[in-house]
Amino acid sequence: MRVERGRAERGALAVFLALLVWAPFPLGSNRGWAWTILEAGIFLSAALWTIGWMQRRNGSLAVVRAAWPAFALLGAWLAYLALQWTPLPAGLVRALSPQAAAVHALAAPYAASSSPGTWITLSIDPNASFVFWLKSCAYAIAFFLTLALANTRPRARLIALVLVLSGLAQAVYGGLMHLSGTDLEIFGAKIPHGSQASGGFVNRNHLAGFLEITLALGIGLMVGSLRETGRRSWRQFWRDMAALLLSPKAPLRLFLVAMVIALVMTRSRMGNTAFFSSLLIAGGVALALSRHATRSTVILIASLIAIDIAIVGTWFGVEKTIQRIEQTTVGDVEEREEPSAYALPMARDYPLFGAGAGTFATTFMRYRGPSIRAFFDHAHNDYTQFFVETGALGTALIGILPLAALVLAILALSRRRDPLARGFAFAVLMGVSSIAIHSTVDFNLQIPANAFAFMVLLAYAWIAYYLEHRKGE
Repeated sequence: MRVERGRAERGALAVFLALLVWAPFPLGSNRGWAWTILEAGIFLSAALWTIGWMQRRNGSLAVVRAAWPAFALLGAWLAYLALQWTPLPAGLVRALSPQAAAVHALAAPYAASSSPGTWITLSIDPNASFVFWLKSCAYAIAFFLTLALANTRPRARLIALVLVLSGLAQAVYGGLMHLSGTDLEIFGAKIPHGSQASGGFVNRNHLAGFLEITLALGIGLMVGSLRETGRRSWRQFWRDMAALLLSPKAPLRLFLVAMVIALVMTRSRMGNTAFFSSLLIAGGVALALSRHATRSTVILIASLIAIDIAIVGTWFGVEKTIQRIEQTTVGDVEEREEPSAYALPMARDYPLFGAGAGTFATTFMRYRGPSIRAFFDHAHNDYTQFFVETGALGTALIGILPLAALVLAILALSRRRDPLARGFAFAVLMGVSSIAIHSTVDFNLQIPANAFAFMVLLAYAWIAYYLEHRKGE
């Protein structure tokens, strides 16, 4: 029996979709006022959904119920982050994190005392950790809303398509600004559009990261739109490909071309390497697990990407990006590795609980070497930053979620016959692999717009595995 959807749930969906488009434009929402708007929007969408749920006017929650292990992980992660900024007895903090207690003692000598009434935090900067916790609450709610709102096939397609269109908007804006050679100062940040495509982000690598996620979903939608018809001749294969290019799916195809062009124009070495590597990884896994799907699906996608490379190489300077990769020197690598290398002593000093989520900029000042003169508010390596800020316990908690998404995506590719479900699984496998590779030298997951999009992508692993194919949808 279907439930007629109420205005509250439709309002929740409208707000959520608007946020997907809005988030990357104000510098990737990586300013206090910008991430406040993003958080407020997510909380508003959740409130509207809750009103609809109380009125019993929302859709099915079958996928949400099936994803209870993911919510358990997110709940444990949020509780852990809250523990970092919650005042605890000084003696307990000294036992759990001696270095944190020592830092508090330097700031306030009385904190060295373990007498009753002395309370300090595991985080050396509880305000920064509280801000990080609020962001994490918003991301966890975004994960829930994706599952709750994408509870039918049309809804799942719609949310994925809007995120793809958000990537397209960034690609068009970033590409046009780059071609015009115009450098701008927006909200106090200088964006060198003339030398690379940056879109709404300050850093070109973060536009590349956002495009990696949206391209993965776009390719997933394309895979999900293909029909599996068993073995076919090459003549039939090329006929089907021509029909695809002339069908209503053609706009999506053009969107992907534009986004690949913009990705190349970012001149992001690891962004482009991660994207094409993840495409090969996802394609290889899909082929290996193609019990129900024909190989023509992956061959078709690979051929289309080959066409992309030819177009981009001819007209949009892919050789400049390749040249930049080839000319990467040991010094370039060391420049990226230095913050992570100097951060290793932080990991030794804060092994279990970390220095506190969001505290890298504060903590790193004590550990950076004489060769580092610039200010680093991030480690340029997501793995290192999560470890030094949240310790081994926190890294394990949050690291299990993308691993679980990868496992579910692989299972969906192996077990499901539904092309749309397989397309979503392909998108998750490709997008998570790409960000995992890119995160070794960058900090995409510290940028609110990218972290938000990444949580939406992760949710599609559960949608791919659990969403039912109802008649008429």
